[in-house]
Order: sequence, then C-alpha cells, then structure tokens
Amino acid sequence: MNEELLEPRQVQCPYCGSECTLLVDISQGSISTIEDCERCCAPMQIDIEVDEGMGTLTSLTVHRDDNSDQ
Repeated sequence: MNEELLEPRQVQCPYCGSECTLLVDISQGSISTIEDCERCCAPMQIDIEVDEGMGTLTSLTVHRDDNSDQ
C-alpha cells in the first residue's frame, strides 16, 4: 500500500447514519469492498472507481450490504 495514494473520505453509514472516515487506496484501481461501520459495525458495501490514466478517484459510493434500499 502506497501511503501517498491514500485519500481520506467522509462517508455516511447507510445503516445508522453516522459519519465515518475511510482511507481510500487509489493504487488498487476500481474495486468493490466491504468495510464495517466504525459505530454500529454493520457491513457497508463500498464501490470505488478510479481513473487509472489520471490516477484520481472518480466515484465513491456506499450502500447497504444486505441488498435492501431501506
């Protein structure tokens, strides 16, 4: 992991609504991963899109891992 390519991002937990800080590693390219909420420990699905040519984060979405829209 290259620490220079870690970008801190504020996101909101789709379960409890609390703000969380994620360190996004853009050196991995576009990926989907699961991270637990710092507060309620629920699994958040995180989709990261990176423009690999520019080496920049283009999209970060966080949603429930249980396939529910609630």
